[in-house]
Amino acid sequence: MTVRETVLDNGLKVLVQEVHTAPLASVWCWYRVGSKDEAPGVTGVSHWVEHMNFKGTRNIPRDQVKGIIEKFGGAWNGYTWIDQTTYLETASADALDRMLFIEAERMDACLYDPADCESERTVIISELQGGENDPEQLLDTEVTAAAFKVHPYHHPTIGWLSDLRTMTREDLYGHYRRYYVPANATLVVVGDVESDDVLKRVESKFGGFAPGSPPARVTQTEPDQQAERRVVLRKAGTTAYWKAVYHAPAFADEAFFPMLVADAVLNGAAGLNIWSMGGVSRPQRSARLYRALVDGGLASTVSGALMPTDHPYLYSISASVAEGKTLAAVEDVVLQEIERLRRGGITPAEFAKVKAQLRARFVYDADSVTDIAHQLGFFETIGSWRAYHGIRERLDAVTPEQVHAAVQRYFTPENRTIGWFEPK
Repeated sequence: MTVRETVLDNGLKVLVQEVHTAPLASVWCWYRVGSKDEAPGVTGVSHWVEHMNFKGTRNIPRDQVKGIIEKFGGAWNGYTWIDQTTYLETASADALDRMLFIEAERMDACLYDPADCESERTVIISELQGGENDPEQLLDTEVTAAAFKVHPYHHPTIGWLSDLRTMTREDLYGHYRRYYVPANATLVVVGDVESDDVLKRVESKFGGFAPGSPPARVTQTEPDQQAERRVVLRKAGTTAYWKAVYHAPAFADEAFFPMLVADAVLNGAAGLNIWSMGGVSRPQRSARLYRALVDGGLASTVSGALMPTDHPYLYSISASVAEGKTLAAVEDVVLQEIERLRRGGITPAEFAKVKAQLRARFVYDADSVTDIAHQLGFFETIGSWRAYHGIRERLDAVTPEQVHAAVQRYFTPENRTIGWFEPK
């Protein structure tokens, strides 16, 4: 379906896609700011700012932010990750004006009451400490931090505790004013709407905002890893967890889709929608690691993740160790399967199967107006929304030889960081 792109005079990019299958509309407002844009001392500021932007504005009392959309039977939310921050509302199409009003207020009129900043500090620190009590989440944080020495992907999105304790209201508000400007934003509207009408409404609500300046972009490049790194956590718990991450290509890199095919061979096909994660479980039962670990009785779960990112990030493999089995046994089997893939590549039957599975996953990725709007905005924050429309073509162009080359390049011992969680 056709996407209409318009850029207002103040730099706000607007993407509209008409989908008239149901009387619904989804509005997402995206900002090119995430945890990679944070400096030491203010890690977690993007996520904290996201929380603050649900606390009311000059024209929306804090206790009415949720109700505006809920009275139309709609849903609202937001999230912050390493490359982006976004907010959404999906509701009946006749609520479009209210949804746009909320996002215009959020862009220009949030309050940052000092008392709200302090109460939210407590909430976020509690959230961080709750994550530290989750062995899988803690292991992921520590392994990611060990894998990156230079690039700010090193920082967890929620931030480090020492920074959360010392950040000020001025740090938060300054971040908001620097990044929440039209020149750094993309507004996406998908659903039972008329494009001309949407653009008139957007112009009336956003057109008067000062453009701001596009913030400086991250230029750090992570140096090639020279040796395997290891993290071992020993804390209270009942289950052992194993994790390995390999430095991996960014979404725009030509090796990204060959690596996506390799992940499908190892773990079953996954889509590229980090919001809904494809909406259905992965087809894992015939995947190599599932057969070797879960069917083999060594692990209760195993999964892989290759995420579309702006800069080179990580490919991860995670497993929960079955009762009575050992981390060492799980590790031996995973590394044996990795080496088998490096040496032998994939069979023609595997190649055909996983490409068909991935094509199906891409369909699930756009299963609703909310998902379509998410995908357009997400890929705009890591490059261009047009790249989203090109994913099927990029997948179809992948060859078994390219998959084998990518596996040999990235799945090397010196390119990986391995993590163990040993329960006391």
